[in-house]
Amino acid sequence: MTNQYVKHVEEDIRQVVPPHDLDMIVSNIGITPDFSSIYTSNSGQHTAFVQVSLKKEHSVGSYEYMRRVRSKLNDDLPELSTYFQSGGLVDSVVNLGLPAPIDIQVSGNDQKQAFQTATEIARQVRHLRGVSNVLIPQDLDYPGIQLNINREMASRLRLSSKEAVDNVITALASNSMIAPSYWVDPKSGNNYMLTVQYPETQVHSIADLKQIPLHAASNVNPTDLEAVSDIKMINTPTEVDHYQLRRVIDVYVSPAGEDLGGLASKVDKIIGETKLPENVRVTMRGSVEGMRESFKSFAMGLILSVVLVYLILMAQFSSFIDPLIILLAIPPGITGVILFLLLTHTTVNVMSLMGVIMMTGIVVSNSILIVEFTNSLRKEGMPIKEAVSTACRVRLRPVLMTSLATILGMIPMALALEAGSEQYAPLARSIIGGLTMSVIVTVFVVPAAYLLIHRKEEERADAAPGLES
Repeated sequence: MTNQYVKHVEEDIRQVVPPHDLDMIVSNIGITPDFSSIYTSNSGQHTAFVQVSLKKEHSVGSYEYMRRVRSKLNDDLPELSTYFQSGGLVDSVVNLGLPAPIDIQVSGNDQKQAFQTATEIARQVRHLRGVSNVLIPQDLDYPGIQLNINREMASRLRLSSKEAVDNVITALASNSMIAPSYWVDPKSGNNYMLTVQYPETQVHSIADLKQIPLHAASNVNPTDLEAVSDIKMINTPTEVDHYQLRRVIDVYVSPAGEDLGGLASKVDKIIGETKLPENVRVTMRGSVEGMRESFKSFAMGLILSVVLVYLILMAQFSSFIDPLIILLAIPPGITGVILFLLLTHTTVNVMSLMGVIMMTGIVVSNSILIVEFTNSLRKEGMPIKEAVSTACRVRLRPVLMTSLATILGMIPMALALEAGSEQYAPLARSIIGGLTMSVIVTVFVVPAAYLLIHRKEEERADAAPGLES
C-alpha cells in the first residue's frame, strides 16, 4: 500500500514540476531492521520520504514548488500526512539538527498521555494562520509482537532467557548484532562479516515464529519457541525519542512565511492555555529557541553599546548634557528601521538587528559632527543661534556624504538580486531605513535640542554684567 501511495506522490510531483526544472526523484520506503535504520527518517513500513532535486537553473523557486505540490497532494491524497522540508544544510544547522524551525516537545512518564497532549496541541496549531505543515512523527499503534519468556519452563529445558532471545534475533535479523564474526581474505586482506539468518520467506506467520528451534550450549536437543514463551500481538510505538533522558513526543511546525516570531508567540499562547496532565511538560525547541536567545543578546548589546557610547562622549565632551543631545539621533533612526522593514515586508531577524547596531554607530557620528563644531564656534565667541546655524550649514555636506555613500552602497544588497543574497537583505534594509530617517530628522532635532538646552547659559551670561553694574 505504501508503494502505491509513493507512486501516486511521484506522479503528482511530475505533474507540478515541469521536465525542464525537474532533475531527479528518489524515494525511500519503509525501513530494514538492521543498522541501516539509523540513517533513515522513516519510522516504519508505513512511512516514506521522497527527495526531489531541481535543475540548477530552475525557473521557479523551491518554496513555490513545495507550495504547489502540497496543494496538489491535499486535493489528490487527503488521507496522507505530509511534511515538506527544503533540504538545505543551512536550515538544518539553524534548526539545531531538527526537521522544523519549531519543535514542540511533549514529555512525560506516560507515553500515551503525552501523545494525547501532543495530538491536541497539533490540532490547535493546524488552525493557526501562517502554519504550513504540522506533523507528529511518532505513532503508538504500530502492530508488534510481544514475546514473554517463561523462565521456569526455559530453565527446566536448560535454556536461559538470553539464549532464547538470541536464537530469535539470529533467525529474524541475523547474528551480526549479538555474535559478529569476520573472515579475512588472505590474498587481499579485506574483512568480510559472516552472518547466519533464516531466508526472508521462512517466517511469514505467527505459527512459523512459534516453531523457531532454540539451541543452547547445555542442551543438545532443540526446543520450539512456543514451548517456553507466550507470544501475542500488541500495539507498539514506531520510535521512542528522548531528550535529556525523558521520552518525548515531537510536534513539528513549519511556518508558511518568514515570520517565525509571530507564529512562535501564537504557539506559546496555545501551550499556555492547554491543560496539561500531571508529570507532562511541554517545551519548544528548534531555530525559534536560538532566535529568542539572539534577540535577547542583541537587545542587551544595543543597550550596552548606547551606554558605552554615552560614557565615552561624556568623557570627551566633559558634559552630561551634550552626549544626551547626540544620542537623540538614535530614536529617529530606529523609527526609520521599523518603517522601512514594514514597507519592504521584511521581518525582524538577526540580520536586521545587526543593521540596527551598525546604523546606531553611523547616526551618532553624524550627530557628533554638529554638536562638536557648534561647541568650537561658541568657544570662539559666536552667539549660540549663529553657531548652531553655521554648524548645520558647514557640517551638512560631510553628513550627507557619509550617509549617502552608505545608503547607495547598501542598495544592491537590499535588492537581493544574487542567489543567496536574500539572507543579508534585512541588514541592508535596516541601515537604509535608519540612515534615511535619521539624516532627515537629525539636522533639525539635534540643533533644536542643543539650542533649547544651552541658550539659557547665554542668557545667564548676558544677564550677569547687568547685575554686576
